[in-house]
Amino acid sequence: MTGSFLREVEAAMKPRKASPLARAVLDGEAGPCFLVGRNDDAARLAAPVRAAGLIDDGAPPGTRWNGLPVIGSPDIPAGSVVVNAASSIRPVDVVRRFAAQDGVSLLGLADLASAGDGAISPPDFALEQRADWEAHAQEWGELYDRMADPESRRTLLDILRFRLTADPAYMAHYEVRIEEQYFEPFLRLSGEVFVDAGGFDGDTAEAFIRHDPDYRAIHLFEPSPANMAKAQARLAGRRDIHFHALGLSDSPGELAFDPDAGSASAIGGPGGHSIRVAPLDACLAGPVSLIKMDLEGWETRALEGARRLIGEARPKLALAVYHRASDFRDIARFALSLHPDYRVHLRHYTQGWSETVMFFV
Repeated sequence: MTGSFLREVEAAMKPRKASPLARAVLDGEAGPCFLVGRNDDAARLAAPVRAAGLIDDGAPPGTRWNGLPVIGSPDIPAGSVVVNAASSIRPVDVVRRFAAQDGVSLLGLADLASAGDGAISPPDFALEQRADWEAHAQEWGELYDRMADPESRRTLLDILRFRLTADPAYMAHYEVRIEEQYFEPFLRLSGEVFVDAGGFDGDTAEAFIRHDPDYRAIHLFEPSPANMAKAQARLAGRRDIHFHALGLSDSPGELAFDPDAGSASAIGGPGGHSIRVAPLDACLAGPVSLIKMDLEGWETRALEGARRLIGEARPKLALAVYHRASDFRDIARFALSLHPDYRVHLRHYTQGWSETVMFFV
């Protein structure tokens, strides 16, 4: 299977035919341009495409973003070009929305990057993915062969092609279903001891309880005081929940942390705050039967600190792998080094690059 997988990925990476509309936009010869997506890509594209505004149907009248007026989609003038800068959650919904709007042309990140003179570079996630693929294509192929089911193989291929190209066409069959994250039927949950690493406001623990009402215990780890307070309030009255107000890492100590980014609060973030961290092996004697981790890019360090528990207890694992291109490979390599007979599944919960979970069962 590796050969077919490698060929499909390499085909996606071939240079795209230059988009005449993208060239016209960059030359100032197209209609007014409006951006979709409040993100770094929209910010960097505003000047090259001479953006006339940002589209956001939920924004109050008179809102501005990065100096641009914010308008609703019904207010887009006929003959305009909509630049789809969305890439993490709903890029396909943007395509569906504006492909159906008369008098509007649509451009994507991949179209602009193909304009021909290097004026617009691909987004950072695509550049990172290309570098990782070029250095480790064979390991990606081996990971594809380790997938336990056809859906996992298809998911890996689709996600990889999107991350390499930023072309939402590869994600056309995906929907946003974040509420279904982590708890797939193949886990066969029953009487678990659950470690929720990156517990946020308790939403994942609450979902876990719905899937496994006969659970034995929940250990929720969350270093943000604000998030922890919300989690404790949300889960008040639930039985056998142990709240651990610290982060997980490979060694004990204190690390910089951004506590004010909600579900994206991350170790190493700005803000001048620090948190206490510890290895999971030092926090729990065991056993555990299910570990979920979504730590905004800190998963590999936290897994190293759980080596003993994972090695001894053989828990099921649900691990976020989308924060870095190398996470797919690195996390799989770590888990399989401890238990080579783990069955590996992959599921994806948005239309963009975010919220990919790798399961080890």
